[in-house]
Amino acid sequence: MLSCPGFPERRAVIKILLLIAIGFVVWGVLRAYQRSLSKPPSSRERDVEDMVKCAHCGVNLPRSEAIYSGGNFFCTPEHQRLGRK
Repeated sequence: MLSCPGFPERRAVIKILLLIAIGFVVWGVLRAYQRSLSKPPSSRERDVEDMVKCAHCGVNLPRSEAIYSGGNFFCTPEHQRLGRK
C-alpha cells in the first residue's frame, strides 16, 4: 500500500460519498413507487362499457355503437329495419 499521510481520510470520505449516493438512489426509487400508487387508473380501466346484444342477429357490441329502437338494440340500420328475429 502507499504510505500517504491522508490516505485513511480519503477512504472515509469515499465511503461517506458512496453512502450518500446509495441514499439518493433508494429515495428516488421510493418516490417513483409512491407516484405510481397515486396515478389515476389507465384509460383501459376507465373506458369499460356495457355490452348489448343485437335483437336480430345476436352479435354483442358496445352500447355506444348500438342502435336503440323499440326497446331493442341493433347492430346495423339494416337489422333495425328487419326487426327482431
